[in-house]
Amino acid sequence: MATVAVQSFFSAPLQIPKITQFKIGICQLKVTTEKSANIFNAHSLIQAAAEQGASLILLPEMWNCPYSTDLFAKFAEDFSDIDSAPSLLMLSEVASSLGVTIIGGSIPEKDAGQLYNSCPVFGPDGELKAKHRKIHLFDMGKPLPGEVQFKESDNISAGEKPTVVDTDFGRIGIGICHDIRFPELAMSYRARGAHLICYPGAFNMSTGATLWELEQRTRQDDSVSAVDNQLYVASCSPSRDSAGSYMIWGHSTVVGPMGEIIATTGHEEAVLIAEIDYAAIQWTRESLPLESQKHNDIYQFVDLLRESPSS
Repeated sequence: MATVAVQSFFSAPLQIPKITQFKIGICQLKVTTEKSANIFNAHSLIQAAAEQGASLILLPEMWNCPYSTDLFAKFAEDFSDIDSAPSLLMLSEVASSLGVTIIGGSIPEKDAGQLYNSCPVFGPDGELKAKHRKIHLFDMGKPLPGEVQFKESDNISAGEKPTVVDTDFGRIGIGICHDIRFPELAMSYRARGAHLICYPGAFNMSTGATLWELEQRTRQDDSVSAVDNQLYVASCSPSRDSAGSYMIWGHSTVVGPMGEIIATTGHEEAVLIAEIDYAAIQWTRESLPLESQKHNDIYQFVDLLRESPSS
């Protein structure tokens, strides 16, 4: 049987980023059936967030098109040719003009005959710094009462690697919607030195009511998200009155390293502003030193794709 070399999963030291206190803007926008209208609306909300002091801005999942698998191909853009990709071009231009970093939610990406649910990250110079392809696709089994059948893998291909990006605001891990249900991804981001995990998402009414806030708060510690990984988590959803038969929960949220809700909103279109202070991460980890209390003699977590302690 073939063997695979793996690296033991020990957390990288938490580095002090260039900026440790800042405002994050969460743009919970209404998505329509018109791409041009969605681009204009996203631009307007990004500008509104920047005017309120946000220097890091997060958009929702599938913000340039309705959340409907049969429409993804029509609205898809080529990330390798930004000049011909209107959604990406807008993000690049507005990031540069406002001097902000944008975690660009997600849009359908087309590449070599495949479609992906992908999140672009643009720096304040307007350059594309990173791209995360959704790893865990949302395929419903038996639909919950009142929900429509949804199988993302019918149209979308899965991403194959985690994404961490170094910014002026620290190291940021990216997940898209259903990625949040898998604690191993958040654990890998903690181990890779992330200060913040951003999850653009579009949970439906059933999963949103029961899991949306819970998943974010538990992603903080080392097992799930915020409280388990002792870092910050930010989520951004489209508003509930977005187009399409898929009813969206909304309630974009920012959670602190103790699992506390720092800021949240309802289901309507809104710009949410939250203040982040990374000193809270260090304080939390010193007060509750979970990393040093792990029993690596009993269990270990391995990162198959981690190439070096700084990756």
